[in-house]
Amino acid sequence: MDKVDEIIAQLKKEYPDVKIALDFSNPLELLVATILSAQSTDKQINKVTKTLFKKYRTPQDYVKTPQEELEKDIYSTGFYRNKAKNIKKLCGILVENFNSKVPDTMEDLITLPGVARKTANIVLSGAFGKREGIAVDTHVKRVSARLGLTQNTDPDKIEKDLMKIIPKGEWDIFALRLIHHGREICIAKKPKCDVCFLNKVCPSAFTFG
Repeated sequence: MDKVDEIIAQLKKEYPDVKIALDFSNPLELLVATILSAQSTDKQINKVTKTLFKKYRTPQDYVKTPQEELEKDIYSTGFYRNKAKNIKKLCGILVENFNSKVPDTMEDLITLPGVARKTANIVLSGAFGKREGIAVDTHVKRVSARLGLTQNTDPDKIEKDLMKIIPKGEWDIFALRLIHHGREICIAKKPKCDVCFLNKVCPSAFTFG
């Protein structure tokens, strides 16, 4: 078993049932929640969307609401002005160009304001069951670098590196497992290398003082 297979197998064994931590019940909710989650925590976003998604059920609901009102509704997520602007703008595009539905291709999703490949990958996988890439967030970026799976720092380049070595059927779940591992064990400042089940295959193990 080579190193990548070993990493995949160990992550699968340790985190068998991981899923997207954001609460959602349809593609629009997942898209909005993912945009809101930038620079925030999933826990905080789920708290906000619990009431937000009762008030805003369709793209039209976001479009017709004054920006100031939407800003107040998402204030605690941080960067609320920019997020509100992007959400209103993208919902307008959904209404005009996509029959008020969230598109299910990478090509269309990344044309929407505030949506880059990471967000698109999360929506495609979580809402449509499609694997077109690997969502690279701060945890995936950090953990994949420490494990020696990439030497790049640009998320798009990291994604390409990972797509070459991770089987396509594992793309979405691999990212979720790396995120979980990054939160639990391979934390940013002082990773818990002594209790990490990957320390035998990790070139960075025990290098953090």
